[in-house]
Amino acid sequence: MSYTALYRKFRPDNFDDVKGQDHIVTTLTNQIKANRIGHAYLFCGTRGTGKTTVAKILAKAVNCEHPVNGSPCNECAMCKAIQAGTAMNVIEIDAASNNGVDNIREIREEVSYRPTEGKYKVYIIDEVHMMTTGAFNALLKTIEEPPEYAVILLITENSKNLLDTIQSRCITLNTRPLTKAEIKEYLIKNLQMDEDQADIAAAFCQGNVGKAIHFSSDQNFQEMKAETLSLLKQIDKMDVPEIMQQIKSFSQRKSSMDDYLDLMLLWYRDVLMFKITKDTNILLYREEYKAISEQACIHNYQKIENIIKAIDNAKVRLAANVNFDITIELLLLTIKEN
Repeated sequence: MSYTALYRKFRPDNFDDVKGQDHIVTTLTNQIKANRIGHAYLFCGTRGTGKTTVAKILAKAVNCEHPVNGSPCNECAMCKAIQAGTAMNVIEIDAASNNGVDNIREIREEVSYRPTEGKYKVYIIDEVHMMTTGAFNALLKTIEEPPEYAVILLITENSKNLLDTIQSRCITLNTRPLTKAEIKEYLIKNLQMDEDQADIAAAFCQGNVGKAIHFSSDQNFQEMKAETLSLLKQIDKMDVPEIMQQIKSFSQRKSSMDDYLDLMLLWYRDVLMFKITKDTNILLYREEYKAISEQACIHNYQKIENIIKAIDNAKVRLAANVNFDITIELLLLTIKEN
């Protein structure tokens, strides 16, 4: 099963099922119940915190024939059409690939026509920060003088790239990363995941529930985890040629390297926590407690801190497009030397 299909399967379809964003849900449901719907909303937040999910629920709610406490009923014809992606009055646009002024001018021309079905025409513009300056100015004119039946939903991970004039005309809703406890509860309840696996997925995803769903159920992730743990358990005994071979192996997986580094951080977090507490119950990799306890004995606090800093530095260097092989070689040698 693909990531997209899995994520859609477990994506909330009403406000009651949205986790960790109570402040946004309360604002939107109150506006819908009072029939005081804004003409433009800006959803800001890191990836996987529910921006698009909430926007799609809002698109259904404002067009729902029988809303329930401000949430869509998911039973009427409009709800079903929007859920299936066949509704003519809900238009989704990816600004990463449709970011020019001509794309926005098409919206301005099209929005002048009333919806052929439902109450509102809803435009969901994702990755809105990718738009050109000309496109922003064209969008501004639409937001300044919207028809009464239009609702524009802007979604971004980086609101700093948006014009102040656009932000000032939108109702800004900031999503927050979910806590580890919230994600763990969600995975156990909705995916029937065992507690140990949910612990690792929740810690790994850093507040991104979509990432947790993906990796907790993805065979490639399980293989990645196994490879990472095998490396970290053996690296103290590896010679330089073996390390160079590992670098070559990682070079074939560059697109996933950030995930490998996150798994490494969780490992050394466990080593540090065990060194401090000697408590196996707080370990994420509980099944590896023997190897973790051995490394906790070998490494002093300063060495563990050096390794964690080296992993963080590797993440920064890779994000800045520093030479991949040199970055990973430096990291692995630092781990071995400490």
